[in-house]
Amino acid sequence: AQLVESGGGLVQAGGSLRLSCTASARTFSPYVMGWFRQAPGKERAFVARLRWSGAYADYVDSVKGRFTISRDAYKNTVYLQMDNLKPEDTAVYYCAARGYGSTRAPNDYDYWGQGTQVTVSS
Repeated sequence: AQLVESGGGLVQAGGSLRLSCTASARTFSPYVMGWFRQAPGKERAFVARLRWSGAYADYVDSVKGRFTISRDAYKNTVYLQMDNLKPEDTAVYYCAARGYGSTRAPNDYDYWGQGTQVTVSS
């Protein structure tokens, strides 16, 4: 499946953005979808994950209470609502899909989008 992200941009601290990730495959039923981010000079890091059933969501501590992951199964789309953004949230954000099992490890994901830049100014 091909994953395509959108929704990144430049926002001031305290602002909001909603990222979208849509799968192009006609039939798309991953076990889990994840959002990751990579800041300059840093490794790609886990942000949030959601079982495609919608039954379980998980967040890295630094975004808890500010970010919300959700999905629209009919649209083959997963979202990341980001509120109260901080400069340290600046990164390229990637969505990823895994066919079986839920994990926070980027290397365990099978499909990746191309990434979308999020820049938060202070």
